[in-house]
Formats: sequence, C-alpha cells, structure tokens
Amino acid sequence: MIGHPIAHSRSPEIHARFAAQTAQPISYERLLAPLDGFKATVQAFRAQGGAGCNVTVPFKLEAYALADQLTDRARLAGAVNTLVFGPDGILGDNTDGAGLVADLTGRIGMRLEGARVLVLGAGGAVRGVIGPLLDAGVASLTVANRTPGRALDLKADLAVGLSPSANERLRAGGMDLAQGCFDLIINGTSAGLNDAAPELPKGLLGQAAVALDMVYGAHPTAFMRQALSEGCARVEDGLGMLVGQAAESFVLWRGVRPDPQPVWQALREQLAAHADQAGRAR
Repeated sequence: MIGHPIAHSRSPEIHARFAAQTAQPISYERLLAPLDGFKATVQAFRAQGGAGCNVTVPFKLEAYALADQLTDRARLAGAVNTLVFGPDGILGDNTDGAGLVADLTGRIGMRLEGARVLVLGAGGAVRGVIGPLLDAGVASLTVANRTPGRALDLKADLAVGLSPSANERLRAGGMDLAQGCFDLIINGTSAGLNDAAPELPKGLLGQAAVALDMVYGAHPTAFMRQALSEGCARVEDGLGMLVGQAAESFVLWRGVRPDPQPVWQALREQLAAHADQAGRAR
C-alpha cells in the first residue's frame, strides 16, 4: 500500500489474512511515498520485484495518470486504487465500488436489482461507486449534494462513460432531491469524516432498508445514529467496503477470490476490543 500518510492503513493485515485463507505466498507492506515522489516510489518498488500495489490518498489521481491501461471502472471513477504490474505495462483499476457492491449483496444480503438508491455527496469516494451500483441493476440512483453544481458536474463527467440505460437511471442535484422513499441511502459526504451527519429531511432515513456510511470506526457514526433514531431497519459503516475492495484487488493480483466475511469479523472484533480498552483507560 502506497500513500502519505500510511501508518494507519489496515490493508497489510487484511491481505495477510486473505493470503493465509487462500494459501497464497505474498508479502504486503506499507510504503510511505514522498508527496512529490509517487511515480519514483512505484518504479523503484516494481524494479525490486513488486507485482502490484494498492494506492491511497493523496495519490489516486497520480496512479490514474501512471497506468498504461485502465479498466472501465477506473476510467469512470477517474481515479485508481490498484495497480497491477505486467509484461505489457501497468494496469490501473478502481475496486472501491465493486467492494461496496460485494459487501451489500454478500455480507449484508441486500438485493440491489430494482433498488432505489440515494447517495449523499459528490466527491471522489462517491464517484468511484456510482458505476458499479448502476451495473448492479439499481432502478434509480440519486446523487444529492449540498452544492448542487458539484453533483451536476459529476453526472456530466460520468455521462460519457455510462450506457444510455445507466444515464436514464442517474439523477443529480441539491439536497432537495433527498426526498421520497429510498431502499438504500449511502453517506459519502465529508461530514462523516468529522462524525457529523448531513442535514436531511426528517424521517428520510427511517424509510430505508439500509443506511450505510462510507467511513467506519469502533462506534456507530453520527449518520448511523441518526438513521437508527429514525427507525432505519439496518445501519452499516464502511468497514465492509474496505475489506471488499481489498478482496477485489487480491483477485486481480492472485486470481483467487478470498472470503471477506471472516476478515471483516476479525477487524470488527479488534475495533470493539480497542474501544473497550480505551474506555477502561479513561
């Protein structure tokens, strides 16, 4: 995993668990790149025998530019979080959306085909999941942002890469669109990073079958707490998406699909244990 900062990344543990589960001999470590040295860091790692890497902030756009080939989902996302080194060059992919869809349809057990989806926010995290959600067959996908222009710009950017059918199912604009009834509501706003919930019409979250926050932690986020208080049937955070996108990267590198469920469970238990220890320490 290449990033700056990088010490917080849980990816080495996730991939170590995948490797043990699938009997794949891999070495996966954190690699801190200088802010002005991403390309040189990747080239040096590849020269030392690296087969591929994940990329995190702030280098996902640089990884996109560095790739010789791009998958359709990376091209649509406009950012790359996975690089695969091969004899024909570097393949760039974005596994975030696929990881989210796998978590929703697998561990969470949600049927996305025909679902009405509301996505809050219009930043890079949201851009990476729209294509895979539409590909999963959702009936409608509404992107609502506090600044309507950003959501409309995002829709316009995506339009050239989406099929006519997908474009028909995609809506974008201000928070006034966050009305009606949705089966799935996803919080991808920056408010989640500060443990704040976006301002939404009262009762909106209570109508959803699932409310999911892209961030994760030891405790329910503000968005999750709000959804619970309004009677939402099920709330989730972004830990499953994190493990899911890692599993998609693992498949690209090794050609073997690991089971994300036990890895998610182990990380969830770790987070709970750390929170319990912190509480006793106080």
